Amino acid sequence: MNSIILEPKLVGDIEGEFLIPDFQRGYRWKDEVEMLLKDLNEIEEGKNYCLQPVVVKKLGERKYELIDGQQRLTTIFLIFRYMKHLNMPVQCNFSLEYEIRKGSKDFLESIDKDKLDIDPKNIDEYFIIEAYRTISTWFSELGKKEASTAWTIHNKLDKRIKVIWYEVNSDENSPSLFTRLNIGRIPLTNADLVKALFLSRNSDVEEKKQLEIATEWDIIEKELHNKSLWRFITNEDPELYPTRIELVFILKAKKQKNNREKFFTFFHFDSEIKKAIEELRDKSEVWTEILRYYQRLKEWYEDIDLYHKIGYLVASDSKDLGKLVDISKNINKTDFKNSLDELIAESINTEKEYRDLSYENKTDYTLIEKLLLLFNVETMRQKSDETMRFPFDRHKGEDWSLEHIHAQQSQGLNKKELWVEWLNSHKKSLLDIAPEALNIAPTAHENVIRDITDAVNDNKLRIEKFTELYEKVVSVLSEAGSVNYTHSLANLALLEQSKNAALNNSTFDVKRNKIIQMDKENEYIPVCTRQVFLKYHTPSESNQMHFWGKADRDGYISEMDKVLRRYLGIIGKEIKL
Repeated sequence: MNSIILEPKLVGDIEGEFLIPDFQRGYRWKDEVEMLLKDLNEIEEGKNYCLQPVVVKKLGERKYELIDGQQRLTTIFLIFRYMKHLNMPVQCNFSLEYEIRKGSKDFLESIDKDKLDIDPKNIDEYFIIEAYRTISTWFSELGKKEASTAWTIHNKLDKRIKVIWYEVNSDENSPSLFTRLNIGRIPLTNADLVKALFLSRNSDVEEKKQLEIATEWDIIEKELHNKSLWRFITNEDPELYPTRIELVFILKAKKQKNNREKFFTFFHFDSEIKKAIEELRDKSEVWTEILRYYQRLKEWYEDIDLYHKIGYLVASDSKDLGKLVDISKNINKTDFKNSLDELIAESINTEKEYRDLSYENKTDYTLIEKLLLLFNVETMRQKSDETMRFPFDRHKGEDWSLEHIHAQQSQGLNKKELWVEWLNSHKKSLLDIAPEALNIAPTAHENVIRDITDAVNDNKLRIEKFTELYEKVVSVLSEAGSVNYTHSLANLALLEQSKNAALNNSTFDVKRNKIIQMDKENEYIPVCTRQVFLKYHTPSESNQMHFWGKADRDGYISEMDKVLRRYLGIIGKEIKL
């Protein structure tokens, strides 16, 4: 029984005879051939590149069974064959033979540009001929640059392009492994490869330690399936991570978002292990560092203050979690919390006065979103109750927008169905509110309701009539002077993005009824949005439930300033009307 070998290997260093077993399909690449050529050609000078893993099982001296990677390796072989046709001094140090096709080795080694018109004996020969034809055409179309491009690609394959060489144990069941790798075309992931670095038989990690690592690995993987923990750590869709622990590897290895290297984390930890060996350290220490990194994230998650502060910075894209880990090193917990406060304060800093921020100004929109998110997060944190946490998992599971608490414009209401819906919802509010609460005469109240009924029943209702009635209803359901604050911070809250234009453009009372209904149906409503529509911050002597007026705006803004005071003080700001 030989040991597992897992290592990066230059394409130029691949040597031996490869047998492609009969349980695999034959060669079938078509468009992929040109895609591979383009990828190889576009690799920037001085940059390394990694192809998908090549999985093999050793059969004898320089002889291997090729379990996975045969399409790519066959195409590379054909590229080398074409380079031979150009009389380039290149050497391909490996050969390929399809077990199910006798003579396939000789056919591959004899194919050239002059034999493209021969009749294929089988479907594999057909696809191999077509692949070679594609390679020939691609290079020929380069004209005078054909030879120089071919030489550049050869040098890349020889000196800079690698595969991940995965040589499995000789007792591995090849058909079973092939099935696992190819059912649903789920390739080996970085996490699979990193795991093999620590748990393979030749890893030089003692068996007891391997069992410990495997147990810790499973615990981390299971815990990262906790939606709350995952959404605290990242804004990434968990569906992008078949193996969740890969996110920890990405953070630990400091992979940048614009880095396109598919196997970056594998190469990083392979390099870390080699470095540990050179320094005469146990390679399991590399795993210990990964474990401690994860444990730091878990500790932050379990600390109520850190959970909310770090959670906000991540959710608002104000700071990358990996950078927060770097900041936390070599300072105590108090200093780290102070650093977080400064980062949070800076995330909401602006040269403007907060009262001048406007929904209609695109540059203000993101800042208003951050302010309102922080207001919600801090409201939960300051309750100091471990059982009450801001639900980043639910927050990130929805699309959020800035919602006007009291809308006074008919933007988006451009269809009769929307006009009727809007009119009916506001008719209900008017019927529920006594005329004296609206400061209008009973007859005026009745007239508005009658006008709405007539409009709803009018089959020929036109935009001009709706607009006139819209303005009348909004005027009745609005406090004098509130139009000046329509797009200001004092009239905005976070709410799930609605495709319902009639609701978006509704007055306070209609929206309040909708929020209450959503709450009854256990839909997620941010805590401060719920408080707004229940008028938590309006003094009782000024409270009336149907308008969003001056007393309401004053109470809302005053509460926001109080809750965010710690951060506003750092930047010398205040929130006021």
